[in-house]
Amino acid sequence: MIAVWRALAGLAGAFVVVVTWGSVISTLVVPRRTRSSLGRLIDATVDRCFQFASKHTHSYEARDRRLAAQAPATLLVQLAVWLLLFGVGFTLLLWPFDGHGLAHAAAQAGSSLFTLGYSAPAGTRTTVVDYLAAASGLVVVALQIGYLPTLYGAFNRRETEVTMLTSRAGVPAWGPEILARTRYGFGDSSDGASLRQFYVDWERWAADVSESHTNYPILTRFRSPEPYSSWLVALVAVLDSAALWMAFSPDRAPATEARLCLRMGFIALRSIAATAGLPVDHDPDPDGPLQLTREEFLAGVDRMQTAGFAMDRTVAQAWPHFRGWRVNYEDVAYRLAARLDAVPAPWTGPRRTDDLEMSPSRPSNRVPTEAE
Repeated sequence: MIAVWRALAGLAGAFVVVVTWGSVISTLVVPRRTRSSLGRLIDATVDRCFQFASKHTHSYEARDRRLAAQAPATLLVQLAVWLLLFGVGFTLLLWPFDGHGLAHAAAQAGSSLFTLGYSAPAGTRTTVVDYLAAASGLVVVALQIGYLPTLYGAFNRRETEVTMLTSRAGVPAWGPEILARTRYGFGDSSDGASLRQFYVDWERWAADVSESHTNYPILTRFRSPEPYSSWLVALVAVLDSAALWMAFSPDRAPATEARLCLRMGFIALRSIAATAGLPVDHDPDPDGPLQLTREEFLAGVDRMQTAGFAMDRTVAQAWPHFRGWRVNYEDVAYRLAARLDAVPAPWTGPRRTDDLEMSPSRPSNRVPTEAE
């Protein structure tokens, strides 16, 4: 009977090792979107812990400082869970061949997994398992170390454009603010060339973020260095600016660039949301309702009008066109913003907390009193 239990334990150990290797390979090696259940479980568990630790923090700034540690903590917990599962798996694999009991098998598995070498194998079969355990521990740690430069390289590429957006959109970013700060339409004959390259750059940026954040979902948890900046809020602001321009002044807007930026933007958001396990509507009704209220929309239009933005359509005429664009990305953007506790910027939906909406900061127009 004991032999049967040991044989079953060996099979269970082999299963644990294989499943763990599957999680490691899908997370660190395979360059495509995967659905690692173990990875999602780790992310959700760490997220709940950080939400519990932050739920009594009433200041967004303090909560942002705490949440900034969530992504590194998830990486460390992920590595610890993999090593723990390998330890359990190889312990169960060694037990049927080890004549000194389960505790000795666990010590031998740990010695091999961490390449400590204080417990030598006693036979051919245990030697094979020990070598497999040693290789597993070494390779997993090496892969995790090699994984970090890829993450931080993608993070730096992402944050460069987000930082550059500050002068155009304020902090936190807001779509109407981008158009207001272009000062487009003050009696000139410009065709929107100042933002034409802007939308080309953000189309490429959205493609890069879509590729990196679906292949390495932990990147969504990496927060911007500044507390009021957010890659998600920045993308929503850029998409809103393109949708507003196409809705109010389609003949003046850089139509091709704005449309391509919009499409790449909502494709990126849908891909990232699907990877995060959020529901995604891939074919929304262009006549469907928006969560953005009419009052919020009018406040944005007022900001554009105050700055002198040229509008060829009235609010009533532009609203259906704007709604037709925004319905493609609003729901997934709101869900992601709530999931990630992004800065509560205008037009980005509610959060899991009761943070008040923050308006974009606008620098004072200060000039020297004796300017020549």
